[in-house]
Amino acid sequence: MSELFDAVDALIASRSPLPPPAERKRLRQARALTLDEVAAALDVRRATVGGWESGRTEPRPPEREAYARLLKQLARLYPPPEAGPAAEGAASEATGSAAAAAPQTFTVAAPVQTPAPDTAPQPAATAEAGASRSAPLAAAPAPGAARPRSRAARPPQTSGRIDAGKAAAGASASAGVYAHGPLLVIDADDDRNVTGYGIGGLILDVPAKSLPSLLEWALAEGQLGAERLHGSGKDADPLLVLTEAACERYGLPAALSQSERSTGRLGDGHKALKQLERADWQLTQRGLGPWARIYRPAQGSRRRCVQLCIPSWHALDDRAWGHAARLGPAELARVLGIYATRVTTPVGSTAVTGLHLMTALNPPTRAGAPDEAGKRHSEHRPGSLGTEPIDPAPCEAPDGHPVLADLPRFHVRGPGERLFEEAYDWARDLTDAECMRRYLVGLDVNLAFGAAANGAVVGLASPPVHVSDPIFDAAVPGSWLVDLSHVDLSRVKVAKQWHRLDAGLLPSPFTPTGERPTGPAWYATPTVAYAVELGYDVAPLEAWVRPESGRYLDSWYKRLRNAYVDTMADLGVGEKLGPAEFLAAMDGYRARDPEMALVVDAIKMTVKGGIGKVREKARGGGWKPGQPWPALARPTWRPDIRATVISRARINMHRKMLHLAVATGRYPVAVLSDCAVYAADGPSPLDVLPYGADGTTVPGSFRLGVSPGMVKHEGTQSVLWGANVLEQLDADGHVANLARYIKTGEHAAKDTGEQESHADGHGRGRTRQGGTRGVHPSHPQVRRGADALPGPPAPGQHPARGRTAGHQPAHRRTVREEPDQNPPAAARRPAGT
Repeated sequence: MSELFDAVDALIASRSPLPPPAERKRLRQARALTLDEVAAALDVRRATVGGWESGRTEPRPPEREAYARLLKQLARLYPPPEAGPAAEGAASEATGSAAAAAPQTFTVAAPVQTPAPDTAPQPAATAEAGASRSAPLAAAPAPGAARPRSRAARPPQTSGRIDAGKAAAGASASAGVYAHGPLLVIDADDDRNVTGYGIGGLILDVPAKSLPSLLEWALAEGQLGAERLHGSGKDADPLLVLTEAACERYGLPAALSQSERSTGRLGDGHKALKQLERADWQLTQRGLGPWARIYRPAQGSRRRCVQLCIPSWHALDDRAWGHAARLGPAELARVLGIYATRVTTPVGSTAVTGLHLMTALNPPTRAGAPDEAGKRHSEHRPGSLGTEPIDPAPCEAPDGHPVLADLPRFHVRGPGERLFEEAYDWARDLTDAECMRRYLVGLDVNLAFGAAANGAVVGLASPPVHVSDPIFDAAVPGSWLVDLSHVDLSRVKVAKQWHRLDAGLLPSPFTPTGERPTGPAWYATPTVAYAVELGYDVAPLEAWVRPESGRYLDSWYKRLRNAYVDTMADLGVGEKLGPAEFLAAMDGYRARDPEMALVVDAIKMTVKGGIGKVREKARGGGWKPGQPWPALARPTWRPDIRATVISRARINMHRKMLHLAVATGRYPVAVLSDCAVYAADGPSPLDVLPYGADGTTVPGSFRLGVSPGMVKHEGTQSVLWGANVLEQLDADGHVANLARYIKTGEHAAKDTGEQESHADGHGRGRTRQGGTRGVHPSHPQVRRGADALPGPPAPGQHPARGRTAGHQPAHRRTVREEPDQNPPAAARRPAGT
């Protein structure tokens, strides 16, 4: 009898009812399942599942029963729109909490669309953007928005979710005018059907058949965009990210030619440009490139603009976005969506986006009081940088700026003519005591430039004022010509008490090279204020000050700080961890969610690039010194703001090293921007930092943690490794900066003492400013190479360094291509002499 029952069951299974082919595909997409995932679950080929969804073939037992079971469960979670509210309620009641957590189905209805709200939890970072708008759409969606081949069988717009755990870390689309979030990743399949992937696992069918119609759809039906970050600002424009398949679908090349890459835009005369022109769409001066802004003139207060991002045209720089450009459309939508929700919708590189975020959070204008006719006009908003660019003080201007056009050709400005605030690039030789230790431990400051921007008082919308014989005021931002050569690090005030230190083992806080200044030089306000903090009087000779000032960057820092901390929390690294727990959480944190790790990198590059962008240098072969370049037309081109932030970052770093030296007698071996290297007996940062049993450490010094300004473990290498690096890279008499290699231990490239320009938006060891380190010819370690034959160390010498025991290496000096703070007397002569 049981055999008969089995035969009946098999007969029923062979005829398991299935929905129409178009509905099968809708259900799969509603759950954000790929063909490969379904095929793997059913143990069939991907093409087989594709045939079932297209109607070319039908499943057979035993796969048919399993496939029917899958579709039946999906139908409960995502009922068809014609089922109505009653059916949806019954399905929700039947599936319980699973249905409550599932994404909703957005159905096109005329004349007004009212999508159901997404029930996925909103991250804390989205709270700052304010409540979502609930106004109806300005234009009703077209009834024929569905794909032609399945118009009657499926809704034109469906939403689904990818991995629920991953989607929860992002942000769900909010109901209202921007119900589908800030962006979509547009992809096309082999049948030329177009799909848009949004944040939170959202999936939409895109009916547009041409590039102009895609832009129309994005503005009229796509419900894309983001709320303004400030009440006086503007809403973010929709962002469409086109995959290679989408580019081909809309008549764009999958990659730019070599000549197009050099110009950064699609060549004139391309048919896509002609299509846009015929449809009355306009492009900005940068044209149709990796990041393009396509717009029509605004109608009243309504903007009509769409941003395009094309990863295959190198829109997503690997140095900021890692391998994001090689992700699938759903995964890329997740990465960009989390960034857009927590930071802002990208408008270009991370540097450009960081600069744009400053203005979005601190708009230059606001609506004024109504006039007699009741009409409001825009007016200057206090606390902003205004709408007009401001010329810098001559000492703050980079070489080639128009304010320096009167300088003689090839004139090199010394420290008495130029403000030179840059990040640290300092290193010294190991002492005998340090050579006896086992390890070199690197400590890296989290978001060092972001932490320095927090609370920074900078000039606002008024030009600088020149003052002779000024009285220094730490509350006034500006640039000061003052002699700080009398500040002696061997005797300084720390916490209002005088302390004795070994000045030869610490870098000077007043120069990026760590050398003690020898005469008057220009410094930003935080640098001069630190000299006063150390217990020394200052007497400036002259100054360029800015009476109108404020903490312009505070909101910018807060948003980026929250984005960084929230994303790290998603990776398992929280703020409330103790030092040991923090180090354990940081161990392999990137592997827990590689996509989320990409967001962390992008946030960090937004901080660095945004600060560097406020002093963007001239680019292009046609520029000549003395001529303006496009960046100077921006109100946000403010080299004084960059100098203030970098000055604070360098001073913060020195303050931490100073407090640690006073408390423990430990001195850094090398410092590179936000990374300091110490010799220790153990491989952990806990072997450097004196944490007590209660979890506290030296006040004012380095603290382990995820918050900006706190430090993490950069890397550990052996002292023998460090000695070998110094030997191999010291052939020309300069000291290699071990902080540059401490993370990976690789040092194949010869160190020339060059400094990477973090504040220009670049990463460590990539873009550098040249120079070599040197020592006095009488130094015992200079005569190496051909004059020195290898051999065993002399009596009393340490085997790792071949140095006489007890010898204290002289502090080394850096010579740069750019003028340092200690040029020869001839370089300090006034211009024209």
